[in-house]
Amino acid sequence: MHASPRTLISPVGIVWLKLAVLYLIVGVGLGIAMGASENFTMRPVHAHINLLGWTTMALAGLVYSVFPEAGASRLAKIHFWLNNISLPVMAIALALVLSGARQVVPVLAASEILAAAGILVFAANIFLNLRK
Repeated sequence: MHASPRTLISPVGIVWLKLAVLYLIVGVGLGIAMGASENFTMRPVHAHINLLGWTTMALAGLVYSVFPEAGASRLAKIHFWLNNISLPVMAIALALVLSGARQVVPVLAASEILAAAGILVFAANIFLNLRK
């Protein structure tokens, strides 16, 4: 008797993957808008949304699906909130800075630090919770 593939996937991983797809939609939408307007000022915002939103979240979702004990850990919850608070704030702050609002640079810097902290928490989770 084989377990169905659905029972092997962590519900935590599914949440990460669904959010990753939402970031992909936003990133692609921004890319289309830039192409249509021929104004590529927001290219760094587009890159951050696609890399930290789509790619990083999707990969974390896959890791947390394959290793559900890591996905269920306290570190995974901290990683989730650091990522999903920092990325929207970072994207908006970066867009504002690129539009000339230099007074937002401290917010951008703080969101970048939170994002980096999320990556470090993810790394700690992997090294502490993945076993052979």
